[in-house]
Amino acid sequence: MKKSLALVLAGTMAFGLTACGGGKTSTPSTTAAAAATEAAAVSEAATEAAKAEAADLNVGVFYYTYSDTYIASVRTALDKALGDAGISYQDYDGNSNQTTQNEQIDTAISQGANLLIVNIVTSGSVDASQAIVDKASAAGIPVIFFNRAVESDEDEGKVLGSYDKCAFVGTDAPEAGHMQGKLIGDYLVENFDKVDLNGDGKISYAMFMGQLGNVEAIYRTQYGVEDANAVLKEAGKPELEYFDASNSDCYQVDQDGNWSATAANNYMNTNLAQYSEANGNMIELVICNNDGMAEGAISALNDKGYNLGTADCVTIPVFGVDATDAAKQLIKDGKMTGTIKQDAEGMANGIAYLTKNVADGKDLMADTSDFNISEKVANKIYIPYAAYTGEE
Repeated sequence: MKKSLALVLAGTMAFGLTACGGGKTSTPSTTAAAAATEAAAVSEAATEAAKAEAADLNVGVFYYTYSDTYIASVRTALDKALGDAGISYQDYDGNSNQTTQNEQIDTAISQGANLLIVNIVTSGSVDASQAIVDKASAAGIPVIFFNRAVESDEDEGKVLGSYDKCAFVGTDAPEAGHMQGKLIGDYLVENFDKVDLNGDGKISYAMFMGQLGNVEAIYRTQYGVEDANAVLKEAGKPELEYFDASNSDCYQVDQDGNWSATAANNYMNTNLAQYSEANGNMIELVICNNDGMAEGAISALNDKGYNLGTADCVTIPVFGVDATDAAKQLIKDGKMTGTIKQDAEGMANGIAYLTKNVADGKDLMADTSDFNISEKVANKIYIPYAAYTGEE
């Protein structure tokens, strides 16, 4: 109704402008001025129409947790994008609990939400994501998933293909692991002797995993090591060796699934109590699934006199994923070696683009050819990663 009224007003203004002046002959200059005025009026009316249509949207945005540093960056960027577009929205904190998130979605729909934007708690779970799609389908409203995978590779397209008003904006999960592994391998080839603190010809590493069962965490844990080893092998260097031979998993995971600095800090402090330069078994490399865990590991290293960013201090290479502002500062300060940028603003803009399609009455995936679309699933948009070592 708002859109129709605005368009009627636009037509009325246009008619009035062309009808004024009766039978008088206009000079070229006055004709041009009238045309310019008419164009400005029509443009203004169209803008008002677009705003009115956007205002008809009532969006529920559901985050798996507010406490995740990267997700907080996405939230800030998305809040701004939706606010600038004049779109009404409500943010919800799932607090890492799928039941809580499901209840929040039910509440939002009952209160008139007509678009769901979901950062699902239980990443990679077909059951969890399908339940949300079913809620949206029953209400006849679109749902945009983002950041956290809604299905495993084996089930790719099963959920996203079950509803024509559904889409995903995120990343190609293996890409971050591949890029991190390449970044680590290249660094070690150039600095092998420096990193090999005990001179045994091998690099001893620790790996901090964000969450069991999470697709992104699985690939980062796997390829962060595998691809680094491939680079080392090609250069004639020995492969990485996990610091604790008794740990067959070759990683330490955040048991709460929060990818937290606290978990990594606790693990690293415990590790350093036994593994040290004095004992000849110092951890010589730290690989983290995200920058939050990297921050926690660096804090523990700082407490032992490492990674202080000074010329006379030994720095253990620490790598993360996300390129958060805090991680960028640590890299600038010489306390962290590198990270893989996960573009929070790019992700927010992708989500906002699809939201505008809904506001304009278009198909969810309309006019998205400029985005990086999955070759397998047509309603899946990938936001690319990029290596970051201090240079934008």
